[in-house]
Amino acid sequence: MRKTSYVVAFFAVVATMILNIYSVQRPDWLVVHDTDIIHKSVVVEYGLTNRCELKVIEVPDGNGGRLTYTNYECRPFPMRVTDGCEKGNKRFCVVWGTASYFGELGIGFAVVAALAIMFGVSTHSRRRRIWKVASVLVALHVLSNILVFAVVTDLYRTDAFPSFGHARPGLAYILNILSWVFGVLVTAGVVTTGISAQRGHRWAAGNRAYQPIPN
Repeated sequence: MRKTSYVVAFFAVVATMILNIYSVQRPDWLVVHDTDIIHKSVVVEYGLTNRCELKVIEVPDGNGGRLTYTNYECRPFPMRVTDGCEKGNKRFCVVWGTASYFGELGIGFAVVAALAIMFGVSTHSRRRRIWKVASVLVALHVLSNILVFAVVTDLYRTDAFPSFGHARPGLAYILNILSWVFGVLVTAGVVTTGISAQRGHRWAAGNRAYQPIPN
């Protein structure tokens, strides 16, 4: 493969990794909007490792206007006692924790893929071989993200947690989709370019196209 192709692949992998990191770290995979007698609005966000709650209260200020008070708090999620992990929600807590694990694993695969590309681009002989390793690592990164998406989607669709019946997908959920969709395209691009270079196509291999050794 051309050195330029590896440079493009490197930045593409980094882009998918950044999307992956943001989606894993953000608390808004699923978002619940609600109101009650006291609060004007209550927004509860569920992330892979955190649950955040925003409460908004409005009170008269005595001059015909209103004063707004907000309170935003986060805590680990799910918690053993608070979220019923020792009782009725035991299966949910295990599965949700698995999604968090795969999210972190996906970041690891992306980091190793980027390092492999950096290592492989240094010499022509390495560039001939490293695309296979890079494509496998990127594919594993994509697979990890798809597994996170599948787990969260299934738990959301089946209302596996009491408040999920009123939830809607948030920004982190969308970032995850963008990450694995873009990752699929990156994997396809690396594999296609690598196979084309191996077959001697000049657009993929450059001026030093790979030629089979005659018998």
